[in-house]
Formats: sequence, structure tokens, C-alpha cells
Amino acid sequence: MIALGLVRALGLRGSVVLACLLVLAVTAYGVADDLGLLNPPAAAKPTPAWPAPASSAAQRDVPASYLTLYGQAARRCRGLSWAVLAAIGKVESDHGRARLPGVRSGWNRAGAAGPMQFGIGTGRAGNAWARYGRDFDHDARTSVYDPGDSIPAAADFLCAHGAPRHLDRALFAYNHSPAYVARVKQLARRYTAPGGRRR
Repeated sequence: MIALGLVRALGLRGSVVLACLLVLAVTAYGVADDLGLLNPPAAAKPTPAWPAPASSAAQRDVPASYLTLYGQAARRCRGLSWAVLAAIGKVESDHGRARLPGVRSGWNRAGAAGPMQFGIGTGRAGNAWARYGRDFDHDARTSVYDPGDSIPAAADFLCAHGAPRHLDRALFAYNHSPAYVARVKQLARRYTAPGGRRR
């Protein structure tokens, strides 16, 4: 009834213009929400005083030195869980223990290297390392194969791609696979679940 009255009052052309403006407004709202412009900045959101503790499964599976690095690196991106970084490290290289091409030297078929499997510009994985790789551990060398450099770089990458608020989008940017996103999130939950139960 209202729509019919509006069409009569505005005419067909006016109604089409109004419909277009409505679509534009809805689109602008969606874009603003995706960019985080509708919510207060992350710094204003309360965050837990302590990060989620490592489950017994995480303590059994993740080398202690890597647990420390994941925890330190997660602090680079406010609200990012160490468990997300640990899950990526598990999927990509079993926390640097995998004996696959590219984990300790060289690169894999996609052109990814290191324990976090960053693209190094030699294949379809791109060259994210050129942008995010730095000497984070201050040992006077920047190395994609050094977990002290690659784990913080992964945190910076995820943060730049929307984590933690848009974690799925950030994980998909890291590896363009919905199955990868689901697997990382599943492992992250397991790494923080009491007793490390599968969820």
C-alpha cells in the first residue's frame, strides 16, 4: 500500500531513483561495517587480562620455544589469540618439524617457505615475505626460516588482513582455502580447550 502510494507520488523514474539510493545506502553500510567504521576502535574494546592458557594438547604438541614465540607474536595484534598462530604453524609445518620442501630451506611448489610458509616470490604463493618479513628477533638477520622472524610476520599479516575481528577473512588471505580456514580455527579451539578435547 505504501509502496504503491510512493510510486504514484514520485512516478516511475522517481521510484527507480529512490530504489537505487536505498541499494547504495545498504551497500555503503556494509562497506563501513567491513572496514570497522561502525564500531569503536579495537583499542576501546575490553580485552581479557590474560590470554587463553595452552591446553594439555597444545603443551604436548607445540614445542615450548614455539609456544613462547606464538604468545609474544600474538601481542603484536590486539585481540589475536596465540592459538591461531599456533594452529597455522601446525598446519603449515608441524611447528617447523615437517621435513617437507621449503620448511627449513628452499621453497615448496607454491613458492612458500619457512615454518609459517610465507610466499617468497618464486611461485603462486606471491611474496608476502617482502612486505611482512623483518628481523623481529634482533639477531642481525631476517630469515623466513627463523621462527623468531616468521611467526611475528604472520601475526602482522593477519592483523593487516582484519584479524581478529575478521579472522575468517584474514585466514583466507593467508591461504585461499575455506577448508584451511576451518582447520586452523578447529586447531586453535583445541589448543585452548580444557584438556585439549576435539571440538
